[in-house]
Parts: sequence; C-alpha cells; structure tokens
Amino acid sequence: MSQQDILNLAKEGDARAIAFLIGQALQSFGVTAKASREHDSVHLLLEAEQLPAEEACLRVAVKGLQRLQPDNVYSVTIYGRRSGQQLPAWTQTVELKKRLTSAPVSAAVAVNAAVAASAAAASRVPASPIPVALPKLEKTQNFTTGHTQTPEKSPPKPPKIPTPKPANQRQQKPSRQPELARTKTKKSGISLGVLSLILVPISGVVLASQLYKPSTTATINPLTSKPAVQKAISTPAPAPATIPLPAPKSPSQAAKKPAAVPATVSIKAVGDMIPGTNFPYNKLPANKELLLESVKPYLKGADILFGNFESTMTDYPYSSKAGGGRMLFAFRTPPSYAKIFKDVGFDILNVANNHSYDFNEQGFKDTIKNIDSNGMKAVGKRDQIVYQNVKGVNVAFIGFSNYGEVHNSLLELKAGAEIVKKAKQNADIVVISVHAGAEGTGALNVRNKNELFYGENRGNMVLFSRTMIDAGADLILGHGPHVTRAMELYKGKLIAYSLGNFLGYRTLSTAGALGQSLILDVKMTPQGNFVSGKIIPIQLDRQGIPSVDNNFKTVGLIRRLTKSDFPNSGLTIDDKGQILKKSK
Repeated sequence: MSQQDILNLAKEGDARAIAFLIGQALQSFGVTAKASREHDSVHLLLEAEQLPAEEACLRVAVKGLQRLQPDNVYSVTIYGRRSGQQLPAWTQTVELKKRLTSAPVSAAVAVNAAVAASAAAASRVPASPIPVALPKLEKTQNFTTGHTQTPEKSPPKPPKIPTPKPANQRQQKPSRQPELARTKTKKSGISLGVLSLILVPISGVVLASQLYKPSTTATINPLTSKPAVQKAISTPAPAPATIPLPAPKSPSQAAKKPAAVPATVSIKAVGDMIPGTNFPYNKLPANKELLLESVKPYLKGADILFGNFESTMTDYPYSSKAGGGRMLFAFRTPPSYAKIFKDVGFDILNVANNHSYDFNEQGFKDTIKNIDSNGMKAVGKRDQIVYQNVKGVNVAFIGFSNYGEVHNSLLELKAGAEIVKKAKQNADIVVISVHAGAEGTGALNVRNKNELFYGENRGNMVLFSRTMIDAGADLILGHGPHVTRAMELYKGKLIAYSLGNFLGYRTLSTAGALGQSLILDVKMTPQGNFVSGKIIPIQLDRQGIPSVDNNFKTVGLIRRLTKSDFPNSGLTIDDKGQILKKSK
C-alpha cells in the first residue's frame, strides 16, 4: 500500500490507518499504537514498556487528528497503558469538532471521560480498546461499620480484556463501517515526510524526556500475597486541560512551534484511611511501605491528591475513648506513617472527623504537626482554610464534621457559608471536605434529611452540600459512611456524597459494599466548574488493603445509586467509570 493510500484511508476515518500514522511518529520512543472505531469516535491505545507520558502523546495524537480531519470522526479517546497491564494508567477524551457542523472548532478536552453517545450505551460494552463487562451487583448483608473482619465470598475472576490488533494487521470489515471496503491488503511503509504534514513536530529531545518518565514494576505484596506495584523511577506527566484547534498552517509554519496545552485543575480524592493502629494492642503491618503500593500508580497524575485520614498520628498514651461503649473505637498510628502518604503523593489530608480527638487535644495537635512536617497539609481545624496553588490557580480546602467544637460544623450552615465566602475571596476554587452521614451498608442511599447514627446527628448532606455551593464552593468531597454513595451535579459543581473506605488495615470491615471503594479523578476549569471525571474502581481485601478492581464493581454501585437517588443529577457515568455532564 502506498503512502498516499494510507493517508487517504486515515482521512476517511479508518482507525487502523490512523493508528499506523501515530504509531510511526511514536515508534522511535518505544510506543506502539492500536485503534478501533465506535460510531463517530476513535479509541486509541498507546502502549510501551515504560508508561507513555500523557502530555507528549496527546500532543502527537490530537494534533495529528486535527490536521487529518478524518471523515465522520468527532472525538478520540486515548489510553496510556504500560505493556502487560490490563487497565490504562491514564485516559483522555478529546472532542475534535462539534457533531452539528463539519467546520473546525476549538477542541475541548473532556479529561478522563468516555464518549457516551446515547442512553442505550450505558447498558452495553462499547467497542473500545479496553471494554469491560459490568458484573451484576450481589446483595450484601446489612453490616454496620464494625471493625472485625467478616467472611465474604471470593470476588469473581476479572473479565478478560481484549486488546486490539496491531495497526498493521487488517481485520474483518465491520458492517457498520462501509468506508473500510476501500481498504487494500498490500502493505508498505510511510515516510516521516508525510507524517510531518500531519503531526505536530516535537523535537526528539523534548519528546524523549517526557516519554521516559519513571514507571512501575510488579512485585508480590507480602501483606496480601497478591501482586502489588513497586516504584521504579517516576510518574506520568500531569494531564492537560484544553487543546485549542488552530487555523490551518503550512508545514513550515507548523514546524516552528507546537501548540500550547493550557492547564486545567485536576484533583484526585479518596475516602477514609487508617493504616493500622497500636492501640489498644498492635495492629500494624510488618511493612507499612507496601500498604499503598498496589494503587500508587493510580494516585499519580493529578494536580492535587486528597484523602481523609481517620486516625491519629501520635505517641500520646491516653485515649479519650478508653472504656467507652461497643461503638467507640480509638485509633493511634505512629508518626512515622506520615511518610507513606507523602511518598505516594498526598498533598492534603483531612483531619475533621470523629477520630481526630481519639487521643485528646494532644493527639490532634500531634497529627497535624506530623502531617505538616512531612510536606503535606492537614485541614480540619475550626475556622481553618488551607490554600494550595497549582498552575497559577489558588485552591482552598475547608474541613467540616458534626463535631463543631473542634471542627467546622456541618450543622451550622450559616457559619459554614461565611467561611466559604471568606475562602472565595482569596481562592479561585473552594473544595469542601465533609465527614458526615450514617454508617454501614444500610446507609448507601442519600436522603435529603438529617441522618442519625447511634443517636448522633450526622447532618443533612444534601442541604449542607448545596448550601456550601450556593455560598461559593466548587467541589464537595464527602466521607464517613464507610460506603460509597451517589454523585450529583448541582449548579455545575460536583458533589461526591461519600468516597467510602480506602485503607483500613485490620481496623475497618470490608464485607460487601464496605470493601468497594474508588479513586475519584475530577477535572475542573480554573473557575471551579466541573468538566469531567473518572471513577477508578478499588477493592479492599480482608485486611483492608486496596487494589484496583478489574470487575468495576464500584462503578456499577455508584451508577445505580446515582440513578436512584438523583435521577436528575446532570451526570452520566458509563460502565468504565467515565463521568460526564448530561447533554442538554
């Protein structure tokens, strides 16, 4: 096949020809490209021995497609995956042009979002490079948040994830793609001269330095007897936000300067974390560094990583809960454990929760000191606002709980609104961390009323969240029920009503829904408006150690809860966990 034949096929929207062109541009850097076509979208899988760098690969793929202008291709979803792994480490969906017109328009990147074409697509597995069948959710026993391990059924084996054939192999013509009838069987190479007319020229030195970021290698985690991921060299580049489509230029003009990739703000967030306790007796792991190794690659890549630290970090000997009732648990983690959270990339740790005073005021102060002294920021003191500047965007964090004497109280709506307004005066984006709601598998559903748990008023999360957004908040991150909950889009702002358990070494029950968790990846404009998101599904083992769930059980659970609790939520969640705004 001649060079012109391949170019013509790519312009006609042949996914294999597109993959061949992009693969040629990335071949010298060890990256291979594979592709498939789904209606008016192309799914492009980029693989390498070391994880392909997100920003560099996007520059090549997106600008190449923008110059090709392939027929009837309106968006592309790009997956970056390390060779031998099933799940991609990063995903980007880019809208190449509006579906209502063929004229070029600015491309808006729906970061880490799937292309959900219709409501029917939610009930089937799309023909993409990483389709995953969603298993049916099993009914679970109604456990509370008891801290003893309850036997549970072994999780089902992960489904096989087919990988698309290499770009230089001809597949059988799909009936829904008549343009493939013109595909020829003869094969030949294509010169880099042709590619230079299509792809954005990026110097070898710059591209190589971005492509070969440190990656990860698999080892055996002695805590779980399952494969875990161990640090090798570094992490993928942060995700870009919006890629504008420039006016057509001549090849000489295109070679002078690659298009800039403006920034968006990305936040990854997880729920409750207890890395073990030495009170009242030792429940600490033999090797604390391995607790988060399996999920470490999936925690990387965001501008800010947030989590709820639901223990104390102190050596103080006297607990405020000693001799309490059967639902009173006191957790004490050695100060040295702060390093494991810093090492996996945490920036903000919330301490506004019902365990922050387990060891009195001294334990609370020690916890904050040990977090802050390890290069992170603790948030949760009353009237406290913590600021984090990323890419020139100032992000404010405020912690709330139902313990109003020491934290900002979610029960005091007027006072909460005032502190949000104060934060908004100095910040572009305001993020609320709130520990609220009843606990256990009986508390999966969100109700627009006050929730009680063992006589405690745990607040009305719907009323609180919407009130804070009315006051100027941009993102609500809920935690506390120990199960995941529904999500809602309110006035263009995302509310995650509960992120569930994320780490509970020998302290939190992981039976049923208590063991289904997630890493929430949210992309926002610099003004705080929701752009897109992603649910990275997590499963906790019986010891409370997290790993990526290839069965996507959490995705199915949150989809079901969102549809039932907020049928007009303004969100669509596909079966791979991509979160998008509903089209009007």
